[in-house]
Parts: sequence; structure tokens; C-alpha cells
Amino acid sequence: MTDLIERENPARFAEIVGAVAVTSPAEVDAIVRRADAEQRRWAATPLPDRLAALTGAATALENAVEELATLLARESGKVLADCRGELGFAVRFLRWVVSRAISAYADSTVDDDLGRLVLLRKPYGVIAAITPWNAPVILAMLKIAPALAAGNAVVLKPSPLAPLTISRVAALFEAPLTVVHGDGATGAALVGHDLIRKVAFTGGATGGRAVAALAGDRLTPSVLELGGNDPAVFLADASFTDAAMDRLVMATFATSGQVCMAAKRLYVPESRLDDFVAAYRAAADRVLVTSDPLAPGATMGPVISADAQRSAAAFRDDGALVDLGRFDADPATGYFVRPGLVVAPDPDSRLVRTEQFAPVVPVLGYRDEESVLAAANAGDLGLGASVWSADEERAFAFARRFEAGFAFVNTHNRTGMSLRAPFGGVKRSGWGREYAEEGLLEYVQTCVIHAPAAFRPGAEIPAAGPSAYPAG
Repeated sequence: MTDLIERENPARFAEIVGAVAVTSPAEVDAIVRRADAEQRRWAATPLPDRLAALTGAATALENAVEELATLLARESGKVLADCRGELGFAVRFLRWVVSRAISAYADSTVDDDLGRLVLLRKPYGVIAAITPWNAPVILAMLKIAPALAAGNAVVLKPSPLAPLTISRVAALFEAPLTVVHGDGATGAALVGHDLIRKVAFTGGATGGRAVAALAGDRLTPSVLELGGNDPAVFLADASFTDAAMDRLVMATFATSGQVCMAAKRLYVPESRLDDFVAAYRAAADRVLVTSDPLAPGATMGPVISADAQRSAAAFRDDGALVDLGRFDADPATGYFVRPGLVVAPDPDSRLVRTEQFAPVVPVLGYRDEESVLAAANAGDLGLGASVWSADEERAFAFARRFEAGFAFVNTHNRTGMSLRAPFGGVKRSGWGREYAEEGLLEYVQTCVIHAPAAFRPGAEIPAAGPSAYPAG
């Protein structure tokens, strides 16, 4: 009898949205071996033909956005508008990869008095993609699209908490893309397979360590995108306008705060803390409605699971709590948590030090810019940050000193984020550079063909000796 992963609706946990079959380690072996054979044929397919297949998948996905958005809302708890946005962005990203792939993967040649040098962009082979539940479609697409365009095969293992929509999306590709389902055992069988040539992982630090250890044991290259405990720093001249506060509230509580690049620590001058709390609370009253993800007007849904609900409830006890927005939900029948602002908690509390991944956010006062910069840069996670100021030059100067892979100025919101902007991190937040040209190059190897001028036909051949060869 086949084991199943049943996915419940986080907004109504008595409702089962769907189920997928668990992929056993033995099945993983067969799937990877089949993907390896398919990859060789796919890599031999001319690049324009590969890109035509990806364009077809983009069109099919675009035509299915409304249907899939409802499914994604039901399995993940994300509000319907956000699900439409995620799927729409996946379509745009896929088309963007198609538009950039020919130039990104083209050979380059240098032919001068030193000789002839050709740089080739070659696929790795079979890519293992491990993705989380909070943005299951776009976080998979960031790996699928460039990997397939480059000529790789992909075996994708999504989170058991969001397996349904991405499986439907993957079925739209006429390309060597296979989905496997399961827990850590399935993931270990995939990452540890001898025919896996690269691993692309997005998720938490615990999973990242396990993936890195398995891949490292086999010297398999890895792309790791981990979490972030992103600070938002308001400088002394920042304005608490309605528009700014509305952006900040939604940047904090989108997907119930379960976003790697959400604003997770708010820092405000001590003398302005009360004014900030009042402005933030007013903004939440305007824009934050916690309800069923399919309900009209909902801007925040439930958290993903019972464990997440318990964890969020514990964070609410970490200091003076201000409840936020309109709460039209029942925590007894769905995994709902009233969003909250914790004012002036202990800086060493778990709420401040860890990536809470919950609809609870701390706001802390500071006395001077050096102290707040030190606080903002504290910790192991350096994914993103934001700085708010009436003086853009001052903000950019401050942002240069963040220990973060990217920084926003006067916003902390993905809206308007350009695909020319790399997405990565410092410290332990990951080494990949997704969302931009760097992300395309993660899925190709640079190989070199070199004819030194001294050894080209007709050249005078130098005498052999130590000086004729580089060291190393």
C-alpha cells in the first residue's frame, strides 16, 4: 500500500485539500537514473528548442493562474491575491529566463597575441532542487527555469506542507523535470545520490546543514538560500507617513510573517518610539485583515501548521503586546494567530534573536546610529535589511554598512523589486544569487579550451623548461 501525504487546509484544518504519494528511496534511485539519461538528450537539444518548451510552459501556467491560485490558497493559507501574485511572478520569471538565456549561456572567445581562449557554458547534469512551503511555486521556479534552460534535468522535492500546486505546475513542462515527495529520508536519498551533480536548496538552517553535509560528503556543488532575521532601521529623520507605514505593515505580515525577507526587527529612535507605535497601529487598522484566505478583503491568513501556531503564540508573550488589525478568524478551527507588535522587548529575547517566521514582530528603541547598526548586524542571518530616511544619500550611506545580501531604502517590500537585482546573503544566509543574471550562471559550469599562441600552427615552439609552465 502506497503511503500518502495528505495536505490539510490551514484555514480549516478539518478539510483535506489533496494528497500525493510518498516517493521511497528506491523510487528516488530509479527516478534519478532516468533523469540522467533524459538529461543527455535534453542537453543535446538546441538551446532555442529548449527555450521554446519553456515558453510553452509559461503560457500554460499563465492560462491556469486563477485555478492554481485557489489551490495554492487552500493548501498554504496564503491569501488569494498573494497566490495570484506568486503565480504571476513565476510566469514573468520563466519568460525572463527565456529572454536572457541565449546571451547568458553563449560561448565567449578571446583571440589575441596570447592565443585563442574559448569559454564554454555547460550544464551540470541532474540538479536536485529542495524547496520550502511558504512560496512553493516561485521558489521552485527560481531553480527550475534556469536549470532547464541551461540543459540540466531537475528532480524537485517540495515541502510536504505544500506539495499540490507545484506538482500541477511541474506537469506543464515538456522537459526533464520530475517531482518526488516525502520527508527527510526522501530528501537524503535524492541529495545523496551519486548521479546528482548539483543541489539547489531554499529553506531553514537545520535543513540547510543536513543538505550541505550530504552534498559535501560527495563533493557535490550546492546553492543554499537560507533564512533572514531582517532589520528595518528608521533613522532620526524618517517620516512615519501613512504610505510608509502601510508598506511596512504588509512587508511584515505578508504570508503571516512566514517570509524569509519579511521585516522581522524594527528599530526606531527612543524619542520617537511612542509615535512610531501609534503610526504602525493605525496602518494595521487600515490594511491588515486576518481571515480565510479566500474571503474578500483578507490580507493575512493562518500560519502553516499547528506547530507554527503554538510557536507564534509563545512569541506573543515576549513583551508588551499590541494587537493589530481586524481579526475575523477562529483559532480553534484554523491555524490563525492574531498579529501583534511587541514593544521594547528584551534585546536578548528569542523574538529578537531568531527568525520568528510568525505574525509577531518586535520594535526596539535606540539611542545612536552606531548602536543600532551593531544591533541590526547582530546574529548569523544576513539576508536582507531596510533603512528609512528623508535623505536618500544618508540612507544609502547607512545601507552600505549593513551585513546583508540586499537592502531596501524607504521600503521593505518585494513590490517593484527588479530582476536585475541579485538576491543573496552574507554570513550564513546563503551563497546563491537568485532573481538575476547570477542565478542563471549557477546552473552552468565554465569550461575552457585554450590554444596558447606559442603552440599554434606556424609559431616557434619554445624549449621545454620550468619557465614554460605555470605553477600549480
